[in-house]
Amino acid sequence: MTAAIEHDPHGQVTTDVVDDHILVMTVDRSEKKNAFTPKMLRELAVALTRLDDESDLFVGVVNFAGDHTTAGLDMLLFFGPDADAKLPDGVVDPLGLARRSRKPVITAVQGITYTVGIELALASDIIVAADDTRFCQLEPKRGLTALGGAPFRYVQRAGWGNAMYHLLLADEFDAAEAYRIGLVQEVVAAGSQRDQSLELARQMLACAPIATQQTIANARRLIDEGEAAAVASIGDVNRTIMASEDFQEGIASFLERRDARFTGR
Repeated sequence: MTAAIEHDPHGQVTTDVVDDHILVMTVDRSEKKNAFTPKMLRELAVALTRLDDESDLFVGVVNFAGDHTTAGLDMLLFFGPDADAKLPDGVVDPLGLARRSRKPVITAVQGITYTVGIELALASDIIVAADDTRFCQLEPKRGLTALGGAPFRYVQRAGWGNAMYHLLLADEFDAAEAYRIGLVQEVVAAGSQRDQSLELARQMLACAPIATQQTIANARRLIDEGEAAAVASIGDVNRTIMASEDFQEGIASFLERRDARFTGR
């Protein structure tokens, strides 16, 4: 008989390597609708850092156990007298406010996806939403403002008017509306969001990891530094890619009419 897994009352983040190169990260405090604790945030940071640092890992998938992404922060644990929400030094920040992953990250969401759940998803590159997802950035209704990146990432993905519409109303909206405004990239049947995220990750394995990482870096440079900086960096991007073994493999696979076998080097 298999022993039951004992869940930590403060939740946990588990990891699993799929197809040798995909790191699946599962956030689990499902008995509390995945209400986030500092422990969960730290463990997600460590998992994302593993993705970023290990050369054999090319793509990450973040998903959430149970029926819901998260009901938000466990406020007492983050803001109470004994709160300690500090991340370890040097890790990838799950909210993307400090160090960010260089590698593609896909996030699957479902059910209640409030506050920090939206911000965690927006810190990734692609979001796959179950059709039962309910989004809400409700901080203003509690006298707060979103501090995990929502105001500017909503604008980046949805445009000013759509962003302000939902941020200033602090309303709840569904997956169809999130797709309409560009907040999510795919809407799938509830229960299939993790599998679809894995399918997208598998499709990315057909691309050279260095090329995908340089694509992300160049796109972020536009956001962070402006178009002139992004244009100026094209030469460095090309030199980095053309110096890689994967570039040589890509050319060889084209000439030999076969699938490329990329190694990330």
